[in-house]
Amino acid sequence: QVQLVESGGGLVQPGGSLRLSCVASGSIYNIHAMAWFRQAPGKEREFVAAIRWSGGSTGNPYHADSVKGRFSISRDKAISTVYLQMNSLEPDDTAIYYCAAGRPIMSTLATMRGYTSWGQGTQVTVSS
Repeated sequence: QVQLVESGGGLVQPGGSLRLSCVASGSIYNIHAMAWFRQAPGKEREFVAAIRWSGGSTGNPYHADSVKGRFSISRDKAISTVYLQMNSLEPDDTAIYYCAAGRPIMSTLATMRGYTSWGQGTQVTVSS
């Protein structure tokens, strides 16, 4: 079993930045990839970004088209932490952001069914 704890959410003005963190504990050896998803009020949870736990120094990060160029996922395996750097935030980025971990295959890397462990979520609000 893998436990995930997110932090770093908050209120930010449009155009601002935030960095989310997700610390994994427990059966970390079971993790093949970690990801960020988000869920806005009244909408379904959607994929944001994923990163392989292996995959060399960068982990082959993958981002949804809606955040490409603005958000960046990274990892620090030494402290079992994944980050989501969010720049140029827009009101449409307002959502609860969830960290996920699991053993997805290529076809499930950007889908919820690729992940078996989830954090409790952290609220990100973009508003002036």
